[in-house]
Amino acid sequence: MGYIDYSKEPRSDIAFIDMKSFYASVECVDRGLNPLRTSLCVMSRADNTSGLILASSPLFKKVFGRSNVGRAYGLPFDIKTRKFNYYNAQEQGIKVSPQYIAYIENWAKRTLIVAPRMDYYIEKNIEIQNILLNYASSADILPYSIDEGFIDLTSSLNYFIQEKDLSPEVKLDLLSARIQYDIHKQTGIVPTIGMSNSNPLLAKLALDNEAKNKKNFRANWSYQDVESKVWTIPKMTDFWGIGYRMEKRLHQLGITSICDLANFNPDILKKELGANGLQLWFHANGVDESNVHQPYKAKSQGLGNSQILPHDYVHQVDIELVLSEMAEQVAIRLRRAHKKASKVSIHVSYSRTEMKKAIQGQVKIDPSNSTRILTQAVLTLFRDRYTSGAVRRIGVFYSGFVDEHFSLISLFDQVEMIEKEEQLQSSIDQIRDQFGFLALQKGSALLDASRNIARSKLVGGHSAGGLEGLK
Repeated sequence: MGYIDYSKEPRSDIAFIDMKSFYASVECVDRGLNPLRTSLCVMSRADNTSGLILASSPLFKKVFGRSNVGRAYGLPFDIKTRKFNYYNAQEQGIKVSPQYIAYIENWAKRTLIVAPRMDYYIEKNIEIQNILLNYASSADILPYSIDEGFIDLTSSLNYFIQEKDLSPEVKLDLLSARIQYDIHKQTGIVPTIGMSNSNPLLAKLALDNEAKNKKNFRANWSYQDVESKVWTIPKMTDFWGIGYRMEKRLHQLGITSICDLANFNPDILKKELGANGLQLWFHANGVDESNVHQPYKAKSQGLGNSQILPHDYVHQVDIELVLSEMAEQVAIRLRRAHKKASKVSIHVSYSRTEMKKAIQGQVKIDPSNSTRILTQAVLTLFRDRYTSGAVRRIGVFYSGFVDEHFSLISLFDQVEMIEKEEQLQSSIDQIRDQFGFLALQKGSALLDASRNIARSKLVGGHSAGGLEGLK
């Protein structure tokens, strides 16, 4: 560890708090059940064999060997009958025995499968944020997602833990334990906390790689632990910023561990991987100069929306209806951002029964935020690539942004017609802003294939809420 002089690196007392199996825990507590001793799964379209698993309790994961994300048909039992799924076992190469079948069916009968309630989860998140405000100001709290976030306790650590003979590590652990207790007492949810007396990165690594496996669900990683803990993370993909593709690129450079990465030549990393490679080198050495008060904000590259259809769409006219609706929804968000897009992309995935490669396409257009123009581009992309087959997932994406005041007018454009269209579009947007997205709808919204009304009742794509950014 001769590369970094940690005495010159910034230090802060950080806790990274994660609500253990948040959605599933909320559902368990609401039913008076222990989240750690209940087999429960939160599933979108919980009555459907192709439902999407959004969250599951720790016991559910242990019993069925499942992660949070998956499909109902991937479970070792049928969600309706709770009988063993022989087909799934055969697909996954599971060795089936009478004892195993009995074990699965016994737990399947005791397992709760519930639909998501996004509004309720948001309420619980707000309740937890209010608990954190008892220990730090809002400026010291950075939500990372609905179930996890950073809290900088540097300013309040000595206020709450006043014993002068205690080390900063002990003080941070005591205060984190107090926060942990308050959250569990008030909400019934068990928080896991990664801590660091150094920086946010090390707190996050502590949570992901140690705290989740400890009995008290707390762990502290600081500068003095880089060599013994950071460098010994067993899987490279368990490290911040390294996915399977990046791992493959690092392997090509002869880097097979975090220790190798930390001791590699940073100049070569920068040459081969750019600024990202250099950042990974610093992170592998425990260096992170970001802070909770000035979080990094990625430059917006585009706007998009995608959805998994409730069933296979086999008719082209129905697929095009949903594509048109999504094109309009993203166009509204584009206008609210005061931007025009010069690139339009689509992604259409077939049903798993089709065994077909997904459709992907992109086209450049003159900068526009017109619903009509963007919808035409989306439908043209689709029609040029689609022949037949059942579709299950659809995505629409706009990028290549310019300011909304930018316009390209040719001699062949009818300026008066363009202005009338923009005025009509603006009036529709104003009505929807005031009275809701469903206040003005085309007659096609009443067709069985339409998704506008159904999705108006969603939050984040799941039950209880509204169309993202449109309600």
